[in-house]
Amino acid sequence: MEHGRFPGRRFLAGAAALRGRSGRVRSARLSATAPRLRWLNEASSSIGTTLDLRRTAQEFADFSVPRLADACAVDLLESVLRGEEGERWTGPGVPDFWAVATSAVDRLGGLEPDAVEGKPHSGTTLVLRTVLTGKAGLVGRIRPEDYGLITSTASNAEHMRRAGVHSYMVVPLLARGVLLGVADFIRARGRPGFTSTDLALALQLASQAAVFVDNARLYGREREHVVELQRALLPRSVPRTVRLAVSSSYTPAAAAGGIGGDWFDVMPLPGGRTALVVGDVMAHGLPAAATMGRLRSVARTLLLLDISPELMLARLDLAARDLEEDQVATCLCVIHDPADRSYTIARAGHPPPLMVSADGEAAYVDVPTGAPVGTGVIPYDAVRVPAGPGSRLVLFTDGLVKTRSTDFSAELERLLDVAAVMEPGALEATSLTEASAPPGLPRFDEAAVVVAESLADDGWDVVQWELPRSATAAAAARRLAREQLSHWHLKDLADVTELVVSELVGNALRYGGGPGHLRMVRRDRLVVEVTDGGPDLPQIQHTDLSDEGGRGLQLINTLCRRWGTCRIPGGKTVWAEQDIPGLTQREPIPPVLNEPGLMRGI
Repeated sequence: MEHGRFPGRRFLAGAAALRGRSGRVRSARLSATAPRLRWLNEASSSIGTTLDLRRTAQEFADFSVPRLADACAVDLLESVLRGEEGERWTGPGVPDFWAVATSAVDRLGGLEPDAVEGKPHSGTTLVLRTVLTGKAGLVGRIRPEDYGLITSTASNAEHMRRAGVHSYMVVPLLARGVLLGVADFIRARGRPGFTSTDLALALQLASQAAVFVDNARLYGREREHVVELQRALLPRSVPRTVRLAVSSSYTPAAAAGGIGGDWFDVMPLPGGRTALVVGDVMAHGLPAAATMGRLRSVARTLLLLDISPELMLARLDLAARDLEEDQVATCLCVIHDPADRSYTIARAGHPPPLMVSADGEAAYVDVPTGAPVGTGVIPYDAVRVPAGPGSRLVLFTDGLVKTRSTDFSAELERLLDVAAVMEPGALEATSLTEASAPPGLPRFDEAAVVVAESLADDGWDVVQWELPRSATAAAAARRLAREQLSHWHLKDLADVTELVVSELVGNALRYGGGPGHLRMVRRDRLVVEVTDGGPDLPQIQHTDLSDEGGRGLQLINTLCRRWGTCRIPGGKTVWAEQDIPGLTQREPIPPVLNEPGLMRGI
């Protein structure tokens, strides 16, 4: 009767019971799924902690073991390791993989991966199937004949049998629809085989890891591009210099964000002088590398004019202010003169150079600090310091000593200690860069280093005389040049050299208020230079047949390989260079003549 009066009561009771059972089922499923979701969530903080490609792959493998598998191996396409885009392989042939990461539980520790680190491999049958189709592969229970599908060597198949490997999965690493590589997983005795649920979990994990791997690939490619541009803009080799042994080193930062902007240069100048430059654009990346290239080109052009370091920095400041990038840079410029064995040094906001004497004492050279170039705060001041034989001058950018954890001044002091304890023969740019690296820490800023050692005798011959400011200067200069060429066994060049010297000294007497010094440099070529106090630089002039003068520089231009002129403090220098015909080896050179009051042998 009751049921007849309320026919829906029985139905409602059944529905309530059904809902209760469904709720319990959903709750049970959620309880089983929740740990997996939490585990996948942890992957975002455990994988991709750095932007290093191989370390990211290793973190992926380590995270998978032992929660998902007893062992995991990550193989990436060779093109991905080069920073290039991956692809869906369509042939012909087979792709090249590199084994970049493996992880395994202790009982599988002796199981070697298919590929040997450092060599490419073509992948197993199931791996190639995954590459061609883009789909994951699952072997829930491995039969004896299946071992040939999951490994490419018979020895590894035997190892798997002995280890009790009974289940296998391979999943593609896809990011933005592009194949980067594959990850394979195995389980051994003591655990159940892989299921479709495990495969779905592996696919989700691989999807997350692939994004991190692709980010690391892109970051590494950017770093390589910046490093490639940076190195292309730096000198490829160090030229030969007079009485100076120069070594150089450029070390990029570990991260792409610390690359771009540091440069160095070594330039032979007329008269046997050498210009040494290091600079640092106060920025990083491709824009900084481009700015560095522009500033280095300007600096080289200015130094080829043989101007003093402080004037070069002042004009470099003007050029930097004209750049659209609105960037500033620090710079250190040094000019070595072999005649009096000295360095002329000026700096624009740059760390001072380090001088290590022949007996190992190290100290920073006291050079006035100017403002960085591009700020518009000029002028700059230069100092002149002796360069005794055996001493070493170290020029460097701040990346050599800068760290994230210690004070910059403390690192400068540490560099002093490092340079002082190094053996004289071992103190060169590369070894100093390695010795000064922070122990156990990656270099977070790039570093450029130049080390110049002053030599007692390097095979170059340099002599210099002070000439009288009288009409006898030309005759004295011709006689000195002729006698010196005789000592150098270069009598064949005497006629041309005497003519060149006579013209240069004559111009100094007529237009420069009298000559200063006469310098001769001999090695692969013969260089003659004369200084005077005149402000005007000589130029080749057009002459008529009736003109009595104006042909001196035309003769020099015709007879010599090249000639040039540049301003110096208090006047100018005019120089001319000749080839030495038939020079195949160096003959022993007798002592230099020494005429009191007139000639000074260097």
